[in-house]
Amino acid sequence: MPSQPAGSSPSGTVGVYWKSPLIWEARNGCVKPRSVISIASQRGDEMSERLSWDQYFMTITQQVAERSTCTRAKVGAVIVRDKNILATGYNGAPAGMPHCTDVGCLIYESKTPNGDTEQNCFRTIHAEMNAIAQAAKNGASIKDGAIYITHTPCIHCLKVLVNTGIREIYYEKPYKLHTLEELLRYTQVHLHKIELPPR
Repeated sequence: MPSQPAGSSPSGTVGVYWKSPLIWEARNGCVKPRSVISIASQRGDEMSERLSWDQYFMTITQQVAERSTCTRAKVGAVIVRDKNILATGYNGAPAGMPHCTDVGCLIYESKTPNGDTEQNCFRTIHAEMNAIAQAAKNGASIKDGAIYITHTPCIHCLKVLVNTGIREIYYEKPYKLHTLEELLRYTQVHLHKIELPPR
């Protein structure tokens, strides 16, 4: 189709004026200027950057972690089944008890079987445990569900997750992965690292 002269429009449309000539194209029976088509194409490219379901739930997990009252690391957990959120949890003190952000941490040390020294807070409950507790409190079955965690679980949380029937664990940041290898060999639980787009 030829260029439209300035001040005119296709098909004799009244009241539409253009300051400069545009190339018009016919698509699907409609006449559109190429500039409009380019804008539509650009919006389509933006839509293609839509978060996956795993990224979506991991982003929610990050927000849950912001409720954490731990002064050493903010950890969040979200339990999901069939793309529905069943429970959430973050690390912090039990309900009604003083938080580390208010009175400080109660750190104790312990040794692993291979001789490594670990430090843990006596005051807090881990995010995964709080999510499991919330599900139990509300009567939500989490068997065959999945859990999204900002960090890989510790060995103790992993053992509990195995017994809940959760089979898929999604995480953003690795935490002492080497301590989980032996246990994972004997279970049907799988770990998946989720990459999030830059903010």
